[in-house]
Parts: sequence; structure tokens; C-alpha cells
Amino acid sequence: MRARRLLLLLCALVLAAGLSACGHKEAHPTQANAENDGSYIDAGPITYQMQISRELNPYATEDSAYVKGLPLGTAPLTAHELWYAVFLWAKNQTHHDYTTLDSFTITDSAGNTYDPVKLDPRVNPFAWQPQTLAPNQIQPGPDTVASNGPTQGGLLLFRLPTTVYDNRPLTLWLLGPTGKRLGSISLNL
Repeated sequence: MRARRLLLLLCALVLAAGLSACGHKEAHPTQANAENDGSYIDAGPITYQMQISRELNPYATEDSAYVKGLPLGTAPLTAHELWYAVFLWAKNQTHHDYTTLDSFTITDSAGNTYDPVKLDPRVNPFAWQPQTLAPNQIQPGPDTVASNGPTQGGLLLFRLPTTVYDNRPLTLWLLGPTGKRLGSISLNL
């Protein structure tokens, strides 16, 4: 009986040590390119992480919320188009206030470039909007719809042709104010 308790205690300690490492990262990562979901990259003074990226089904309950707030006059998708979502998280790990990026693009292996659709954040609470973050502040902020949602990230919505499946891999580029590429994330599609 005593050996069993000791074994259970040892298992609990190993589990606690493993869980305490979840989400841990260096204070100032230096990676400028990420291979997929979960990797942290520095793009300017802000650290970004792609929470998830995936094709959306606008007829599904969860996904229908992500395609709200489209610009007026947006035509429905054709049979050869799809909605693709990238959900980002950001943190200011500096000692000064900085604004998160507002410019992103996706490129495919054929050299095609795709810009995100500008969503109305008054209609779509998941929409990524640049924000000034104080030191150690995150985006999306705590207790927001985007933070508490299933993706826990701000939404970049792309309208892509279905030919992107033939032109993988896709790369999300994080761009500075002058269009300079500050970092990239390889996307799963």
C-alpha cells in the first residue's frame, strides 16, 4: 500500500512538472519564422503566436460567427473560393507601449499574394485590430470574446481560391508599416 502511494505521489509530481512547462517561453524569443501553430515569433517589438489556422465552413454554427462584419457589397463565395482563418495572439514583452501590426499577407508556392478581408470589429468581436499594448499586455485582451472563444486569438480572414491546395505551402507574412516583412508563419492547409 505504501509503495502504491509513493508511486501515485511520484506520478502527480511528474504531471505537475510537465503542466507547469505548458505555455512557457523565453522572455525575448529571437525566432522570426515559425513552422506552424503554437510557435512564437518576434515581429518588431511585439511577440506573436498563431493559435490556429483553418478553412472555414460559413454554414457551421461556430464558423458563421467568424464571417460576420464583411464589407458591404462582399459577393458570396464562388464554387472555387474558400474562407481561410488565421487566429493570432500577441504580447508586448518590452518595457514600452507598442502597437500590434495591422498588415498581413499570405503567399503561396506559386508566388500569389492574398490580403485579409477588413472585418468590421463592431459586428465581429473576433476581428483582429491593431491595438496599443502596454508592457506585458496581450491581444486579444483578457475577458474578451476573442480571448474566451474556442481559438483564443484575433481573426484574420482571407478569401482564397481553391487552387491554393495545389500551391502549398502557404506562408503568413507579418508586415511592418512600410510593408517590410518582419516575420513569417508556415500555415497548415
